[in-house]
Amino acid sequence: MKIETDYLVLGSGIAGLTVAIKLAQQFPERKVLIVTKSNEDESNTKYAQGGIAVVTDGVSDDFEKHIDDTLVCGDGLCHRAVVEMVVKEGPKRLAELIQWGTQFDVNDTGNLDLAKEGGHSNSRVVHYKDQTGREIERAILAKVHQQPNIEILDFHFATDLITDQNACHGVWVLDEKTNKIFPIFSRFTILATGGIGQVYQQTTNATIATGDGIAMAIRAKAKIRDMEFIQFHPTALHAPNSASTFLISEAVRGFGAYLRTKNGRRFMLDYDVRGELASRDIVSRSIATELKKSGDDCVYLDCTHLDQVEFQKHFPTIYQNCLLEGVDVATTWIPVLPTQHYLCGGVDVDWNGLTSINRLFACGECSRTGLHGANRLASNSLLEALVYAHRIYTYLSETDSEHTLISKTIPSHYPQKAKSVSSAWVSKHREALQNLMQQNAGIVRHDINLKNTLKQLQLWKNECREKEREFAVTKDFLELKNSIEVSIPIVAFSLKRHENKGSFYKEGQTINLQF
Repeated sequence: MKIETDYLVLGSGIAGLTVAIKLAQQFPERKVLIVTKSNEDESNTKYAQGGIAVVTDGVSDDFEKHIDDTLVCGDGLCHRAVVEMVVKEGPKRLAELIQWGTQFDVNDTGNLDLAKEGGHSNSRVVHYKDQTGREIERAILAKVHQQPNIEILDFHFATDLITDQNACHGVWVLDEKTNKIFPIFSRFTILATGGIGQVYQQTTNATIATGDGIAMAIRAKAKIRDMEFIQFHPTALHAPNSASTFLISEAVRGFGAYLRTKNGRRFMLDYDVRGELASRDIVSRSIATELKKSGDDCVYLDCTHLDQVEFQKHFPTIYQNCLLEGVDVATTWIPVLPTQHYLCGGVDVDWNGLTSINRLFACGECSRTGLHGANRLASNSLLEALVYAHRIYTYLSETDSEHTLISKTIPSHYPQKAKSVSSAWVSKHREALQNLMQQNAGIVRHDINLKNTLKQLQLWKNECREKEREFAVTKDFLELKNSIEVSIPIVAFSLKRHENKGSFYKEGQTINLQF
């Protein structure tokens, strides 16, 4: 069995769906295939609470302010030209989302209700309550289903890129229902596979975020960059008995909430003049420092002084989830702690989203565009996904001419095996990996721990190779294999970096102070 398509999109979040829609509309006679390893609406996009950072008010806000905020947050490692392009493209991309049926909150005057988040000098975050990602996913999926030349292949897991002479010709795919692997050949392939959150024990990411696209790109020898820059969100709900991690949006602090120690001290002003609205790296490290000093499990987010009617209006999901954990935000502080949230690096792409491998593009969290530098400014990720999806579409609409698929020259290298890798073996190694990365590649890192971690990761990578030779692979095994694959550059790049920047902090290194 094999499938052929013109455009192959891996992933069904905001980046992948957006580029699929635009290509389908531009080339109605061509086929666009979206492959996703879960159901079609499952992605990190769906769980994004905050919103999209866009300059919509030219009176109190302007492009230069947003550009400067992004550059400051990125701590000197952003590409200014990329930042300028993304910020200035924002209003057009937002207008498209609204045209496609996405709903955003408006204020009493009928204008967009703009929130303020950490690192921003102005209120510029467009949102839909505290469910912005879910609303965007709903709207763009509906738009996808209106395109007759888009097909979605759900519950199919892309295992490896098909490459030849530094060009990508498609992917190998595991049908999760039959456990059979087959090739999909495509003239162009777009990685939109999201982040790496499940590498860590504590993450705000969806369970599908196992770094699959980046891992495939690594195996195909694509260039990757900035993998050491892992952003930790300062305020995830501390609920030890919960099966998943729930994010308390940055917008809550923008709304006026205070961070306090167990004893009630509002500590953030000790670390940064912006207090709770300092950038995420500073707030996360400050919390980690306080917890190290006190030995406590968490700090607290105090919302008790806020207008509770307005709070529930703006943050209904957060309010309800806190109640489920026995926390009434009107009377009780919310227990919070920093949790892995976003990867600032990934597959290196150029101005048009093209990777170092011909005919292979990447956008969204799996890509490294140069926008974020050492640390992502809050709510710039959805903006980046929209802008680079449009860049890829524009590039292909201007340059694409029909190419002959070379599927006949690619031999199969996935012989079927009778017995699958043990699920118990996978579970044991996944838990060990997450614990190791949480302890040694987290907010604060140390060279000796990183060196030992790298050795262990190489051993596990070799074990996976042995298992793959002997047994049939499963989705769970492939996710573990990919998680190990992406963990190696996170650790290796951390060892090579000798200056603390943004979200990267290694004890004993040069400290880069931000004010």
